[in-house]
Order: sequence, then C-alpha cells, then structure tokens
Amino acid sequence: MPKIIQMTLCAILAYWIAERVLGHEDPIFAATSALLALGFGTQTTLRRTMEVAIGCTLGVAVGDLMLTVLGTGLWQAATVLFLSLTIARYLDSGPIFTTQLGLQSLLVVLLPIGEAGPFARSLDAVVGSVCALLILMILPRDPRRTPMADLGKLLNELSGVLQDCGRAVSTSDSRLAFHALIRARATQPLMDALPGALDLAREVATLAPAHRRHRSDIGRLVVTAEKTDLAVRNARVLARRLTTVIDNAALSDRGVETVAGLLTELAEAVDALGHAVLEPTESGYSRAISRAKRELSDCAARLDPRSLHVSGLQGEGMVLLLRPLVVDLLEATGTLHEDAAALLPRL
Repeated sequence: MPKIIQMTLCAILAYWIAERVLGHEDPIFAATSALLALGFGTQTTLRRTMEVAIGCTLGVAVGDLMLTVLGTGLWQAATVLFLSLTIARYLDSGPIFTTQLGLQSLLVVLLPIGEAGPFARSLDAVVGSVCALLILMILPRDPRRTPMADLGKLLNELSGVLQDCGRAVSTSDSRLAFHALIRARATQPLMDALPGALDLAREVATLAPAHRRHRSDIGRLVVTAEKTDLAVRNARVLARRLTTVIDNAALSDRGVETVAGLLTELAEAVDALGHAVLEPTESGYSRAISRAKRELSDCAARLDPRSLHVSGLQGEGMVLLLRPLVVDLLEATGTLHEDAAALLPRL
C-alpha cells in the first residue's frame, strides 16, 4: 500500500506540474515516466530509478527527434524502435534501461503530437523522472525492513538447524544430522540476498532525510549479517561432522545427554538473537540483545570436552567446531572478538 500511494502521488504531481505550470496539454508522458521510474518491487534503488528515468527521458527525446526528421508511419516507427534499442544497448546493456528507452520512443512516434509541439513531451518525461527521484528521497519505505526480515529468517533457519542437530545427537540418528546439513545448505539464497538488501538500506538511509537516523541501526545489521553468515557456514561443517560422530558412536551416554542439551540451548540463544534483530525500537533491541548475549555466553562457557563428558578425537573435534560458531554468534550481538573468545574455557 505505501508503494501504491507513492506511485499515485508521483504520477499526479508530475501531471499537474506539466499541465498547470508548464502549460502542456494532456502531458501523459509526465505521468507514465513517473510511474515507470518508481515501479513496484523491493529493489527500488536510486540507481534503478535513475536508470528508468533516464531511459524514459531519452526514449521520448529520441522519438521526438526521429519524428521531426522522418515523420509518422509504420516504417518510421520500426526505424525509431530499431535505432532506440541500438542506442540503448550501446549506452547500457541493462534490460530496464533498454526496454524503457525503446518503449517510450515508440509511443512518441505512434501517438499524435500535441499543440505544444513534439519536444514538449521530452520535457514532460523529465518532469516525471525528477518527481520520481524526489518522491524516492522524501517518502521512502523504512530501509531496515527488508534486511531485518531476511536476517530474521536466516537466524530462524540457523536455530532450526541447531535444534535438528540436538535431536540427531539425542536419538543417535545420523539421518537427522544429514537433514540438518541439507537445511543449512538451503539457506544460501538468503545469505546471497542479504548484502544487496543491506546496500539498498544504506543507500536509502543516506539519501532520505527521514531515515538518516537509522544509519547506525543499518551498520549494526551489517555486522550481525556478516557474523551470522560465518555462523551458518560453521553450522554446516558441524552437521556434516555429526553424521560421522553418530555413525561411529563416538559419544558416551553422558556425552549424548550433555551435547544434545547444549545444542538445544544454543538454538534457543539464536532464537533470542533473531528476536533482537526484528526489534524496531532501541529499547526493545537492547533488552532482546542482552538476553541473547547472556544465553550465548552461558553456552560458550560450557564448550570444554571434559565438562561435556566428551572424549576421543571425533567427539572432541565436534566440540571444537562449536567454539568458533559461538564466537561468531557473540560477535553478531556486538561483542568484540577478544571478549567473545575470552568467554571460552581454556583447553
């Protein structure tokens, strides 16, 4: 709904300026350029908006120029479209820019010329494009929304992976550990999408006056995302190792109980971190992140094979894999690396 309101306001504003201020009759290209430049989708970046805006404006200008030289007709339309697409591919091979330039130039040739003359439509396209850029800067959506949601999903999946690992240990079922590995690998699309979402959030927070106060929040999300990425990769290694540990019965009955309990508590701590990431207010975030730090610190303090009643090369190796994973998660809460590492028991 906010996006629809943005697009509606932008199109009407551009049309009003072209008609009332510039005196153009039926300035349809002002409204269409504004709508196309804003468009739907979460990736409405300044670069994308400018790409579409320039494509629309150049398309109308090229169409006006060709119309003045060649006149109207089907063969003229075909010529204009061919030349427009060629110019667009030469300037920018992106599909958005090429499509908008070709489409707008074709419409210019096919639609009748208004009383203000052919090049008035080029000016209308400029008006619509400028209005789109202004609306994007003045009325953007909360830039934190998408990266917070994506990061929350990633942490929820990591928590699920750790819960599956805990169940695999408690039931001595290596198939559950393998399923946890598959689930951990399936998070790759989320991990790949996060950097782009964070770049977009930084861009909007830098350009939009209403959201500049969120720049520190976005910086914090960047750190959390980077460390969560490392933790997920470590979880994949852990799940893969667990299959071998379980198949070879490398844990004693007491070790099975303690390791399964630790993995379950670690999953709950990751859940707490996920809740903190989704908190929009500073006070709510502070409370949630304090809980996550406390629970992760408790898990870190137990990462000693002896205290977990784990012995043997395979079992101890599994515990050692948990140590960097927990350190990564502690750093995701904002803890310094040295402080996080200091929470681990000496071996």
